[in-house]
Amino acid sequence: MTGSSLTSVPYLLVRHELRLLASLWLWAARRTHGTADGSAAFGYARGQGAMMFGFAFVCVVESVGMSVLLRDWPTVHHVVLVLDVYTVVFVIGLHAASVVRPHVLDPGAGTLRIRRAVHVDVRIPLERIASVRRELRATHEPRDGELNLAVGAQTSVTVELAEPVTHVTFFGRRHEVRVVRCHADDAGGLVRAVNRAREGHAVP
Repeated sequence: MTGSSLTSVPYLLVRHELRLLASLWLWAARRTHGTADGSAAFGYARGQGAMMFGFAFVCVVESVGMSVLLRDWPTVHHVVLVLDVYTVVFVIGLHAASVVRPHVLDPGAGTLRIRRAVHVDVRIPLERIASVRRELRATHEPRDGELNLAVGAQTSVTVELAEPVTHVTFFGRRHEVRVVRCHADDAGGLVRAVNRAREGHAVP
């Protein structure tokens, strides 16, 4: 690994944490990221909400238990408490990021923006879309040229491209993809809106 890549990894991790904190603020303010006038947002976090809050609750219970067990070791207790609080904030931040960063269809810009929390953000020009359909899939075998963004272990929308787009991973690796599978709470609405936009109609 080169020196520049070693430098970039801490930068990417810090940027990730800052984006999670920003997502928490947007969530509390009931605002979304990357949506503009004339665009349409399609959420995908509804199916994971109960699981994420359940996980956060388990973390809180664990924190209380550890506080009792470590009450005679205050230094260790304080360190573990900080880590536990960070874990709870991290889990809630992940869910908040999924809520405030929905998929965005922008006919004016001619793009479909597919996202997952702060980790994935792929912009697909509408003219590159060969087909888009509602397709519920619960299994996803890793294949070259495919990007699967499952939520709750499933995807509900499949986008096939006439020309590839570039997906940049968390650590900056670039992959060309021709098929993107994602989940949307209103999969049918997303498919209809994309098809209307491809035909030159305004998003309802």
